[in-house]
Amino acid sequence: MPIPSAITYTVTPRRPEAHLFHVELSIPDAGTDPLTLSLPAWIPGSYMIRDFARNIVSMAAADADGPLSIEKLDKQTWRLLPRPASDRAETSGALTLTYQLYAWELTVRSAHLDRTHGYFNGPSLFLRVHGRDREPCRVELRAPSDAACAGWRVATSLARDKQRQPDVGRWDFGSFIADDYDDLIDHPVEMGHFDVLAYRVGEVPHWMAVSGKHHGDLVRLAADLGPICAEHAALFGELPADRYLFLTQVVGNGYGGLEHRFSSSLLCSRDDLPSTDPRKGDGELGRASGDYRRFLGLCSHEYFHLWNVKRIRPAAFVDGGLEREVHTRLLWAFEGITSYYDDLALVRSGRIDTTGYLEQLAETVTKVQRNPGRLEQTVAESSFDAWTKFYKQDENAPNAIVSYYGKGAITALALDLTIRRHTDGRASLDEVMRALWETYGRPGVGVPERGIEALAAEVTGLDLGAFFEQALDRADDLDLAGLLADLGIQMRLRPARGPKDFGNVADAFEPIAPVSDTGLRLGGGGADARVSVVLDGRPAQRAGLAGGDVLVAVDGLRVTAADADKRLRALPIGREVQVHAFRRDELMTFRLAPAEAPADVCELRLVEDAPAPALARRRAWLASVVADKPGQGA
Repeated sequence: MPIPSAITYTVTPRRPEAHLFHVELSIPDAGTDPLTLSLPAWIPGSYMIRDFARNIVSMAAADADGPLSIEKLDKQTWRLLPRPASDRAETSGALTLTYQLYAWELTVRSAHLDRTHGYFNGPSLFLRVHGRDREPCRVELRAPSDAACAGWRVATSLARDKQRQPDVGRWDFGSFIADDYDDLIDHPVEMGHFDVLAYRVGEVPHWMAVSGKHHGDLVRLAADLGPICAEHAALFGELPADRYLFLTQVVGNGYGGLEHRFSSSLLCSRDDLPSTDPRKGDGELGRASGDYRRFLGLCSHEYFHLWNVKRIRPAAFVDGGLEREVHTRLLWAFEGITSYYDDLALVRSGRIDTTGYLEQLAETVTKVQRNPGRLEQTVAESSFDAWTKFYKQDENAPNAIVSYYGKGAITALALDLTIRRHTDGRASLDEVMRALWETYGRPGVGVPERGIEALAAEVTGLDLGAFFEQALDRADDLDLAGLLADLGIQMRLRPARGPKDFGNVADAFEPIAPVSDTGLRLGGGGADARVSVVLDGRPAQRAGLAGGDVLVAVDGLRVTAADADKRLRALPIGREVQVHAFRRDELMTFRLAPAEAPADVCELRLVEDAPAPALARRRAWLASVVADKPGQGA
């Protein structure tokens, strides 16, 4: 329907070379009372205060009679003083606010602009007019006038203003509309030159706009994405969107994603995309591998959020705002359950095989096991403290925190297999997710802090109190080995064979030999062997080494970033050696005695001659949920 007097945002990449977006905010019927405007402090899906307002370079306001006064109230809030009615020559009461926004952060959360492309996420750019949040909005996206940007197109899931532009092309600049401010800021925008792939899930059109230099096989990508998305839609029983868009920015080295109701923003490395070159090792169609498998997992993760986070939401997020932190203990479910289903959908859709899925699972378990913090912080505490701990990690983070992504995914797996075990396969986490959708997602009701626990018990008929008490409120390792054994999958933990050893799937378990360990993790780039983490209770900590120290010699021989880790791992267990390191500009000496490495790497094995019931349970677990489609798991 027409919205002739809507609040209107006109966005122009006016100075790409200076990374400046120009925004003109037109507010009709402004009245004579002061107006309060603000920019969000954080963006949904990324739980850290971002202070987007710091990027506003200049701001001015005017009505038909001239400039108006603006008063800044705090770091992200302004008060606009309309002209008294008695002083107006015009009677419309409309006013315009213009501001310049600096955009030079190439992430999925903020804004980035140069002569190659422009991108922004709504919370980083659109000012909120307090008290008028529920009014419809119009967005005018303008093409840059810079000749270097000729031929740019625009990609966004914002709805087109068909009243104004009935015949405009899908990727053309022009007029768009949003239901209200919340809808306005939930559609990221990409401008520039990009490639497009298209496919459908049922009758719903899906696209991916791929920006940046790449040589990806987009035909292969579309063929793989369709079945993955179909698995998620089938799991929930419906697809509550009439369109969906992946915005993918390709860079030399990057990885990340952020979910939205009708789209998602992705950042990936060039090698993450599938290649037509068979030497790259992406795997044949239906058997993705390597970096491409990781990228498909990212796409799957953000697409699952279309339901879980964007429509099934914690009550705290429904009632909270974007001005300050909003705490919930439920991120283990909203991110962790999503992290469980992202890879599960790959095997259920046949994009990877069972071995490929177990490789991903082994890596997830290993990443959690290798950090002592898993025994210090519960996954519910990790969720609640995401703002100050998970998103603000320091050198002690591995000793103090656990990831609600990784531990949450393990918790979801354990919950799924526990339900399957105690109902003899008649129920699973799939039924719980469908109930969450029916009870909370479709009607738009926030999930209470203990709502998932209560609903899981109701749906399955099981007393899950002891499970949730251990999984959520205690920092205990869960019995994954016992649960996986029900499916004919053996699991064991062994020492790491190197810094990049994140687990594996073995045909047979080899004998475990002792491995030397110091408890040091090196990193930071450059030629220096810089200590990034000293693990709690391990030899390096007992010796007195600390994060930030730069190793220069071990046992009388110089070390560099290239060889330090190998040299440390080669030290005999129990023999004390001298280590020289710089702390700031002071040369210090330490006595280091390596110990036996802990068993913290997950190794899995498929038991092909397992009893028939175990094999049947495994097939049911990994089977496609798409109707009339044979399962892909084995």
